[in-house]
Amino acid sequence: MTEPYNFSLWDGGFVKSLKKWRKKHHDVMDRFEKMLSLLAENPFHPSLKTHSLTGNLKGYWAFSITYEYRIMFRFLSEDKVLPVDIGAHDEVY
Repeated sequence: MTEPYNFSLWDGGFVKSLKKWRKKHHDVMDRFEKMLSLLAENPFHPSLKTHSLTGNLKGYWAFSITYEYRIMFRFLSEDKVLPVDIGAHDEVY
């Protein structure tokens, strides 16, 4: 088994978006934490529906928290992930 992904680096914009998002969506925080744990274990776990982005977001990836909400991130290295944004599909992309 490989080491879990390192989340020690958090984008300042992501932290701000997360604080705002948490206030509005406290009802899905358990799901958020579960999905973040899955990402740490395996960023391509089927439950995450991880997918690469295209166009002006090429180089970024996203995974689903729920049907509506996503987290956009990028790989910094083989074992480091940087969350960049959180929100509804239309807000993140």
